[in-house]
Order: sequence, then structure tokens, then C-alpha cells
Amino acid sequence: MANITLAEAVKLKSILRKRIQELELEMYRVAYTKVEGDAAPEKPARALEVVDAELLDVRADNRTLDRLIYEANSYHTINFDGKALKLVEAIELATQFRAHAEIYKNLSHAEKRELDYMSDELPIYTVALFDPEEYRVKALTFERNAHKLSNSVNAKNYQIELDFDEDKYF
Repeated sequence: MANITLAEAVKLKSILRKRIQELELEMYRVAYTKVEGDAAPEKPARALEVVDAELLDVRADNRTLDRLIYEANSYHTINFDGKALKLVEAIELATQFRAHAEIYKNLSHAEKRELDYMSDELPIYTVALFDPEEYRVKALTFERNAHKLSNSVNAKNYQIELDFDEDKYF
């Protein structure tokens, strides 16, 4: 069996998901046909049983690839901020960094004091209880950390080899 890198496996997962969707649709297309009156139905280019067998085969490969990716992500580590992180944790941390950066970006767009409306001839203001500039800087830090983590994970993904034969998909 040939080896592929973890990075290639992640890309192949996307290809397999798409192929599964295509085969599911094809099953419905080849399962039925329209005929006039008592005319004999035309057989499709591929029989339902052939498409079904291929779908089951691709699903099995998809499960195998899933397992190999999960195992690799649970076993291999990268170093970040002086700590060894399993890839699965690093991927999640990068996702969390991006989410938090988005919150900080939104806060950074706030005005320190903004007129909302007039009430009984007195202005009502929304007042930020924080420094928007401070949150702009924090957003940049979180984004940088997310990029660093993602780059480290991607680099590691090209170093890890999985025992999977991708030849039938390329």
C-alpha cells in the first residue's frame, strides 16, 4: 500500500465526500427511468448494483481515512508557546483564536462615546467601558497566534505519512 501525507489525506477527504454525494445522486438517477406505455425500459450506462457497490467502497475508504487522520492528529504534536500540543488540540486552539479575534475586532470598532437618542431633551449615550484600541491590538495578537498555529499544523501535516492508497482516486 502506498503512503500519503496527512496534508494529502485531508484534501482527499474532501474529494471522497464529494464523490459520495455524486454516487448517492447517481443511485437515484439509475434506479428509475421513464417509459411510454408498455415500452421496455432502457438500461442505464451503469447498473444500480454497480453504483451501490462503488458507493459502499468509497464509504469504507472514507472511514479508513477518517481513522488514520484522527489517529495522526491525536498522536503527533507541535510546539506552541513553549508547550507540546497534539495536532487535534492545536487545530481547535487556532479555531478558538480566530473566533476570539473576531470578537475583539468587533469591539475595536466601537466609539468611546456614541449618541443613541434624545430622551426628555437629554441625550442618551452608549459609552464603551473599554479601550477600543486595546482590543484592536488584542485582535491582531490573536490572529497572529492563529496563523502561527495553522502554519505549524500545516507544516507538520506534510511530514506525517499515512498508510493509504490514493491511486484509485487520482
